[in-house]
Amino acid sequence: MAQKRVHRRNVNEPGHAHELTFSCYQGYKLLDSDRSRDWLKESLDTARAEFDFDLWCYVFMPEHVHLIVWPRRKVYDIAEIRKAIKEPVSRTAMKYLRRHRRDWLPKLTRQRGQREEQLFWQSGGGYDRNITEPKTLLSMIDYIHMNPVRRGLVERAIDWPWSSAAQLEDAGDSFVRLDRIPSEWLVLDP
Repeated sequence: MAQKRVHRRNVNEPGHAHELTFSCYQGYKLLDSDRSRDWLKESLDTARAEFDFDLWCYVFMPEHVHLIVWPRRKVYDIAEIRKAIKEPVSRTAMKYLRRHRRDWLPKLTRQRGQREEQLFWQSGGGYDRNITEPKTLLSMIDYIHMNPVRRGLVERAIDWPWSSAAQLEDAGDSFVRLDRIPSEWLVLDP
């Protein structure tokens, strides 16, 4: 008997930050080019304007993305925010591949019932963790920034150019514009 797939419920609580993680289809390194990273950056900027959320931290890895976002609105839907970030990248990438790299299309194509679909992102929403405490936020920022180091891509987190690490450490600029983390999120309780 096939096991029913359980979908994680999104928790949309005012004042919560969200650590979002989503991956490229089948773990392909689709974010390993400046072109695709630019598409993601543009999509993030557009979604931020439309859905009114802050970006506190990010890392673009070759095959996945980590973001920490903080919705400013009291009523929001994190699934809609995530979709607004991911969907334009997928549309733009598929359009590019159909014109310039048709050899990639079979790798990104799957059959779903009677329908054939092409995917840039792995199916599903990805991972969403609500963050409510400064200690958790700081831990998540460290975890996100250390991704390229753990993978052996750089020796120091601030050396990965597609990350907010350098800006948050006052060691350089960020590829994507960051919003200031409110001071109450940076104070640890004794």
